[in-house]
Amino acid sequence: MPSSVISYMTYDPASHRLRVHFLSGAVYDYIDVPEEVYRQMKSAKSKGTFLNRRIKGKYSFDKII
Repeated sequence: MPSSVISYMTYDPASHRLRVHFLSGAVYDYIDVPEEVYRQMKSAKSKGTFLNRRIKGKYSFDKII
């Protein structure tokens, strides 16, 4: 999953939380993200573009780090 912005991401299906670890060191949890959206992001050619278009501004988040 090479990305110029995202280091890696994990998803918890029980809580519907998408955790995104950025190359900058920041970590965010996006809340109530459907599993299908996570799967689409995993298979997206550009994870950063997908995040900006389909996640940010649509799901609330917690900044972890």
